[in-house]
Amino acid sequence: MTDREVCIGCNLISGIGSVRFGKLCEAVDRPSQIPELSRADLLNIPGMGNVIAEKIISFDWDAEVSRELAIAEKGGVRIYTRFDENYPEILRHIYDPPLCLYVRGELPEFPEKAVAIVGSRRMSRYGEEMTAMIAREAAVAGFTVVSGLALGVDGVAHRAAVANGGITVGVIGGGLLHVHPKENIELARQMVEHGGAVISEFPFGQPVARQNFPRRNRIVAGLCRGTIVIEAGVESGALITARLALESGRDVFAVPGRVDNPQAKGCHKLIKEGAMLIESFDDVMNAWNCGMLPGFDIPERSENSDPFGDLSADEAAVCRLLKNGEAGFDDICAALQMDVGKLTSLLTKLELKLLITQDGNKLYRLKKY
Repeated sequence: MTDREVCIGCNLISGIGSVRFGKLCEAVDRPSQIPELSRADLLNIPGMGNVIAEKIISFDWDAEVSRELAIAEKGGVRIYTRFDENYPEILRHIYDPPLCLYVRGELPEFPEKAVAIVGSRRMSRYGEEMTAMIAREAAVAGFTVVSGLALGVDGVAHRAAVANGGITVGVIGGGLLHVHPKENIELARQMVEHGGAVISEFPFGQPVARQNFPRRNRIVAGLCRGTIVIEAGVESGALITARLALESGRDVFAVPGRVDNPQAKGCHKLIKEGAMLIESFDDVMNAWNCGMLPGFDIPERSENSDPFGDLSADEAAVCRLLKNGEAGFDDICAALQMDVGKLTSLLTKLELKLLITQDGNKLYRLKKY
């Protein structure tokens, strides 16, 4: 077996992480020799123990690794190990770097133009709007948006990036055969189709589990120059991501919220502890002395130009209708004689593009132009 194949095999064995893999490598001349170690050899390695030694001895290296590689080839997934040049260099320097990275899609440049956007699964309307705005601004400015492909803030950040032509990468807490939640399977497909990726350190068959999320979060933070937290409780996983970002020497930004909103308390805690308070992605770029990046310029329009010319025909029709004043869903549906499902999708896209907004009375109004 090759070094990389043994690395993939070790990643398939529960209980072997970066530290134990390093000790195994120290016990041999080359990693490819790890399967040849005897039980006595393994027990002489500090921290190995009987349980792990038995797993290594009983592991069917050829069959299991061949099966994993066959699934990857069939599914169009690339497996990058720490022996591969395409393994993200930035991850080699975090605490407990993953042995393998399973990638469906394309890995963009890390970390200088990558930013993590994380937050609560139970976001408020304000949190949703701030997430969509900041992710849109980041995408337009040419930054890759990285998040955990969960419900709430994660999903809104990914969708906003895709809707605005940006690149976005989702890191999941299980194998790529187990994208979770199921509501985001279509979103994951769109992310890959638009030049981004869905990635995991876990083998294909590993189910999503709560205990995997901190491991996922260290990759989210580790890939990026900075992490933005938008609405998070004091016990939120988003705060774990922020802590991991700080431990990796990355910047942490937080969006303030209402003082009576429990989902804002985590952000306020981060700000009190030194995280940078931001109100837009412009604040992030100013902190990094980026200025206005080329993709962030606002195009000039002549008086006679069509302000909705860069939208689809149906999107433009909705915007032209709302240019005359706010309207409810049923009124828009009747005026445009549009299918309910189609209109729901269009309104969601326009909200993510920050062109329209919906108030508490379910009335839509134009935000731009």
